[in-house]
Amino acid sequence: MSIRRLPPHLVNRIAAGEVVERPASALKELVENAVDAGATRIAVRIAAGGTDLVEVTDDGCGMTPADMALALERHATSKLPDDRIEAVATLGFRGEALPSIASVARLTIESRPRGADGWSLTVDNGDRVADGPAALPPGTRVRVESLFARVPARRKFLRSPRSEYAACLDTVRRLAMARPDIGFSVEHDGRTVLTVPPGEDQPARVAALTDRALAANSVAVDLEREGLRLGGVAGLPTFNRGVADHQYLFVNGRPVRDRLLVGAVRGAYADVLARDRHPVVALFLDVPADAVDVNVHPAKTEVRFRDPAMVRGLIVSGLRHALDAAGFRSVQRPSAAALGAWQTEAPAPLAAPSPAPALPAQHAVWDRPASFAAPPMARAEPAYAPPPATTAHPLGVARGQVAKTYIVAEAEDGLVIVDQHAAHERLVLERMRRATADGAVARQALLLPEVVELDEPACDRLEARAAELADLGLELERFGPAAVLVRAMPALLGTSDAKGLVADLADELAAFDQALSLKERLDLVAATMACHGSVRAGRLLSVAEMNALLREMEVTPHSGQCNHGRPTWVKLQHADIEKLFGRK
Repeated sequence: MSIRRLPPHLVNRIAAGEVVERPASALKELVENAVDAGATRIAVRIAAGGTDLVEVTDDGCGMTPADMALALERHATSKLPDDRIEAVATLGFRGEALPSIASVARLTIESRPRGADGWSLTVDNGDRVADGPAALPPGTRVRVESLFARVPARRKFLRSPRSEYAACLDTVRRLAMARPDIGFSVEHDGRTVLTVPPGEDQPARVAALTDRALAANSVAVDLEREGLRLGGVAGLPTFNRGVADHQYLFVNGRPVRDRLLVGAVRGAYADVLARDRHPVVALFLDVPADAVDVNVHPAKTEVRFRDPAMVRGLIVSGLRHALDAAGFRSVQRPSAAALGAWQTEAPAPLAAPSPAPALPAQHAVWDRPASFAAPPMARAEPAYAPPPATTAHPLGVARGQVAKTYIVAEAEDGLVIVDQHAAHERLVLERMRRATADGAVARQALLLPEVVELDEPACDRLEARAAELADLGLELERFGPAAVLVRAMPALLGTSDAKGLVADLADELAAFDQALSLKERLDLVAATMACHGSVRAGRLLSVAEMNALLREMEVTPHSGQCNHGRPTWVKLQHADIEKLFGRK
């Protein structure tokens, strides 16, 4: 078969296949054009998930009739002042979006520059069908109707209107997050679903577009290194989600979905979050134009860095420094479900008292029921000294212990409940990390080495990691084909439960050994050791021990969550307690 040139309409449809995959793709291109036009307010209207209508109205610079006609030609753009594509500073620059959309939908552009008349141009699936004056305020309005109506092979691959609407909303949310100086509104099927005003600061805009509670449960990220700058908002590890749908990443103001950046976020949270949970983050990375290639993907959702290792290191360091600064912070409020479990009930009627001889008034007593319930699992100690002031301690002072598991403390602004095992588990892990960093993990030799019997593959895994385990204070030695000998334990853990610890380590290495880096393996081993060396639920603590635990939590990074990402403490604010008793 001989080589031939493709006709223009087929070229446009091929380009549309690269740029316009679904209504959200077309919406992204139109909103980016509005941002690049200098708009301060952008209004979006969608119908039937965008398949029937996508309309974007802005108050930007507008276009003349000649510019509008040129914008509908392929590879025509106002966003590259010269031929240096690597110096592009705008969101869109390929010049394919409008002609690609116009080839698979009915596209109407209405625009008016300031100080000039408005003009309208309509293209229906590649054919110009209308051209003339239009009345509108300064700016541009673009309507995309009946997307893929004449391309049934493409339309049948679209999802339900609800799914397409969700994709459109996510697209606007990401673009709005990158530009808090611009106001955005979204209307779907006649109902306003999103409105954010212009002029917000970055944390407020992120919280408005994700979760209002993020503002109180996040830390600011700010780090600069070798010309690269990382800013944004990172949720506390305990403020997490079951899916990674609230991770927003931007490079030079451009929303991207990059595996390198996603992997860096996962690595930064690896030791403070369970593997099946995902953090809430919005990170903004600014890099020199010559250090990143944004022209990798037709939709510009992927980027390529000149030095990916440095970028990954910057993100991991920036997030970890921010989370370290959070100290003992955790999600501040108990869940609504937990508060809802509190019930106010009328007291049960007492049993009828049996007749009793009359007593003198000074000896009168209340009648009591014949049977008594079991005493609650709680304990308090008499105070032999005045309790410390709550104002000096953010986590308050211990007032008692419940179910031999939870420490109850009184803080200046509420009631703090601490999971003693989870909290001490994190404290032990952080002590081990500090000792490892200093190269001085104290170990305690066993008077009699303990033999731990395991299957042969488990012993092989432990023997292969013996040097790494020794760095953490655990000395193992192979003892035949199906056993290992424990000669020393980390001093922080004491000498108890050596068998349980070694068995758990063997299981952890079997599950994750091949998939983790050396540092991640060490963190995993340290976390498993810390779990075995922590104060267990069910252990009675003295008031002095409880207060010592609280004070150490207040000065230890990440103590707001255990090694698995669960909160170690929650607080009932005074207002929450008042609501429980109907005072508010």
